[in-house]
Amino acid sequence: MAKKEPDEPQVLGFLGVGLDNTDEHKRVTTSESFLLIGGSEETHERMQDAAIRFEESLRMLGKRLKETSPDEAADLLRKVIER
Repeated sequence: MAKKEPDEPQVLGFLGVGLDNTDEHKRVTTSESFLLIGGSEETHERMQDAAIRFEESLRMLGKRLKETSPDEAADLLRKVIER
């Protein structure tokens, strides 16, 4: 696999922020590709589910996030969210 040029855009990770928390519980989840913060229990769980499905999809492609183009990463994320 060819190395990316230093000038080439690269996705290093995703930040998910939930803003519907009313119980003042602090929810934080980290993974190889995601940092998820806040949200209600339901919202945070949906963000976690999307993160898991995204990382499983990457594994099935045999890639890591830094090996995907920004467009490819965005398309993959869109697919797992819409599922």
